[in-house]
Amino acid sequence: MVDEREKKQLEEKALKMRFDILEMIGVGRAGHLGGSSSAAEIVAVLYFHTMRINPKNCKDPSRDRFLLSKGHAVLAQYAALTEWGYIPRDELKKTKTLQGMLQGHPDMTRTPGIEAVTGSLGQGLSVAVGMALGLRLDGSSSHIYVLLGDGELSEGQIWEAAMAAAFYKVDGLTAILDRNGIQATGPTRDIFDIPMIREKWTAFGWRCLEVDGHDVGAISDALDLARATKGKPTIIIANTVKGKCFSFAENNAAFHNSILTEEQYHTAIKDLERLRA
Repeated sequence: MVDEREKKQLEEKALKMRFDILEMIGVGRAGHLGGSSSAAEIVAVLYFHTMRINPKNCKDPSRDRFLLSKGHAVLAQYAALTEWGYIPRDELKKTKTLQGMLQGHPDMTRTPGIEAVTGSLGQGLSVAVGMALGLRLDGSSSHIYVLLGDGELSEGQIWEAAMAAAFYKVDGLTAILDRNGIQATGPTRDIFDIPMIREKWTAFGWRCLEVDGHDVGAISDALDLARATKGKPTIIIANTVKGKCFSFAENNAAFHNSILTEEQYHTAIKDLERLRA
């Protein structure tokens, strides 16, 4: 549970991360603004409140792990890792260049703090289940967190991993679903509708919680409940807004992966400045 002071700090972190996301995208270059910004509060709470992290050693064996299964939203994770100091700030402007360490999808061989290569949707939960089982064999108390996209749920491998996690009672695993309702080319309900998501995960043997994915207090409480759950994995359905905080991008599929004009870039800065005021 977070108090009002901690809540304000986490909200400020999420806002700062959105400034970093904008810096990484810049003008005239494609970037995943929509899904990165919908996940900002989730990633902020994980990195700056919930997860056990060693600020001096991103490879500390006792650390918790975060996997971004929806790897195209990695700008949000890069922003958090930059705030922690794992990534030099001057790398942000080199995002998605051959000269930089920050690629368009997570790359554990190039970027400090990245736990797995992701990007091909549907694979992150399977990797997370394997990691959690391995840590359990080692007697570790480290926890695995994995962030999924709602469009990603159409991948069959997700449900295979969900069954395996429940069968093996992988309670060292928490999944978070960034449920913003929009995927690359339009609303998820029109492209591949998956009704009764909460009931499905419950039927697959998971504890299922549902929160406002932009309420840092609610996210924190749900993550605490998930970590305390024994005998089964937990999924948190986080209801979010694609493109959150950017007036022209909210609930707009065009900004799943878009090229910002100079006008849009400056509008985005003004949107964030109004929130900081």
